[in-house]
Amino acid sequence: MRFCLFVLCLLGWCVSAAAQTLAPAPHVLRDTLPLKDPKGPHISEAYRYYTEPFGVAADPEQVEAQWRAGRFRPGPWHRTLNLGLMHQRVWIRLPVRNADSLRLRFFWSIFNFTDSAALYCRRRGETTFTRLGAATSWVPADDRPYPARSLSFPFALAPGEGAVLLLRIDLHSGGIYLPTYIETTEHFLAWEMGFPFERYWVWLLGFYLSSALFNLVLYFYLRDRIHLWYLAYVVCVTLFLMMEDGLDAWVLPAGLYRAIWTVGQFNFVLLATAVGIRIMQLFLRLRSGRRGLYRAGNWLAGGSVGFVVVYAGLFPWAVQHSLALVHALNAGREVLMLGTFVYGWVVLLLGLLTRRRRRFTAYYALTYFFFFVGYITFWLNHLGLTTFTPIYPNTLAWGLFLELLVLSALLTGRFRNTLRQNAQLRVRQLNLRNRQSARLIAAQEDEREQLARELHDALGPNLMALHLAWQGPAVRKALATSPEAAAAGQQAELLLRHLRDEVRTFSHALLPAEPGLGALSESIQALGQLINLYGNPVVTTDCDPGIDQLPTALQQTTYRIAAELLNNAVRHAHATEVRVQVLHRPGSLEIMVEDNGRGFDGPHEPRNGIGLRGVQARADYLHGQMHVDTSPRGTSVVVHLPC
Repeated sequence: MRFCLFVLCLLGWCVSAAAQTLAPAPHVLRDTLPLKDPKGPHISEAYRYYTEPFGVAADPEQVEAQWRAGRFRPGPWHRTLNLGLMHQRVWIRLPVRNADSLRLRFFWSIFNFTDSAALYCRRRGETTFTRLGAATSWVPADDRPYPARSLSFPFALAPGEGAVLLLRIDLHSGGIYLPTYIETTEHFLAWEMGFPFERYWVWLLGFYLSSALFNLVLYFYLRDRIHLWYLAYVVCVTLFLMMEDGLDAWVLPAGLYRAIWTVGQFNFVLLATAVGIRIMQLFLRLRSGRRGLYRAGNWLAGGSVGFVVVYAGLFPWAVQHSLALVHALNAGREVLMLGTFVYGWVVLLLGLLTRRRRRFTAYYALTYFFFFVGYITFWLNHLGLTTFTPIYPNTLAWGLFLELLVLSALLTGRFRNTLRQNAQLRVRQLNLRNRQSARLIAAQEDEREQLARELHDALGPNLMALHLAWQGPAVRKALATSPEAAAAGQQAELLLRHLRDEVRTFSHALLPAEPGLGALSESIQALGQLINLYGNPVVTTDCDPGIDQLPTALQQTTYRIAAELLNNAVRHAHATEVRVQVLHRPGSLEIMVEDNGRGFDGPHEPRNGIGLRGVQARADYLHGQMHVDTSPRGTSVVVHLPC
């Protein structure tokens, strides 16, 4: 509620200030403007203007005849000739006199973009006008007759000399808003050199650039498209402001300069409002709340962009062949601008009426309000309704500054909120992955237990029965018929015994003695004793008593790692001694398997085998570490697991 009252009060102030400018102050027009050094009266105190269709040939003598016929009108009492939406050629007639005692050189300058302009002069005693110069804003500053951001026409007057000046201006963009002034060369050059600093453009442009770069960094960090739209918004409005004060003619290369003016100055504001719709939609999350309003905004933004493309393609041709089409294009632009602003306020008002979105809408309404106040002031001037410039360089530049300041704070808050959401999402994903991994490990353990029992209870007895049958009297009698058969029978018996022992060992390696019941040390000792039945290598085990109190999942992982490392040492090391140690350190568990075998260094040795890779994977899953130290005198593998 307080915010709404603040907005209404500020709007009321803007309306009252604009209303004051609608009523021009009374004044008396001079017949002749005295020129002197330093600056004299403003030209608005003495000029008269006349308009004629663009189709009429530009002839200063015919225009002078219109002056004699009383067709000229005094300009509005403002320092800017503001005729609003008009599609006609403008002539400004100004009698001047050098009021200084020295011969002075002057510049008559136009500070806004014009398609073409020319200055004519008729000195005292002359009967016809002489053209002093012509120029166009379609070329950058360096290519103009006098290189400056403005169109400047030089002329000189002797002491006390008078003359009549006629300035012709052709402007097809649909808004006659012409800041113009006459001053001496010295004052003009001093003003041009100090303009970026006196009008605060240096640090304003620096702020716009830093704000754009800040959001570019945020986009690369978050991949949130709202920051790209923000960047496009800043670029569009900044280009418009540079075009408004002629900074583009100074800093942009010729090709880019002509390209942006082909798009059109006011079309950049239209593009900015279209981009602003996208920013508003993303910030207020309209897509998930008001789908109809969201689609309407998409159509309006897309239509605005499409219109700008059509405008840039048709406008140059229309200026030469169809002035009616020029009027239609300019009118369409104004309608779309009004539509985008109405849409923005509708969205904000509906958001303020929705309890769930009220806080975010109020935050964004503040940023939108700053730009709206700045632009509505500028737009009223553009329409010719006011000439209200309360602050330099203009209200739109400061409105953009305040908007970007608040919007940057809001996007920073959005960035922090996104970081919190991402952190929460990562925690949820980690918990989910841990639960899935726990279920997977449990399933693996169940499968291993089932496989071990099948080997022990099914394959083991069958091998035992086959072994006993092979030792029966009938087989013995058959094998005794020849020495060769006896030798083959003995070899088969050894293979059967070895196969029976392998199955038994494998089943015990898969299944600890008492899985999950605090018997880790007993399981590792039983595994070592089973291997010792062969007699070579000799396995010794050393387990801390505290390991039986570890969590079940950690006990199972420890047993699997110890069994795999012991299996590698028995099968590949050709060792005579193997030592297995499981030690409980403060905060960690250490599994160490050492042998006195031949080690492994080649690319096809067990270092790259499935066994060690499985051990490494289990250690990585528990955020542990594995270290292998191997040499021709033996191998030591140490695995550290956090408890």
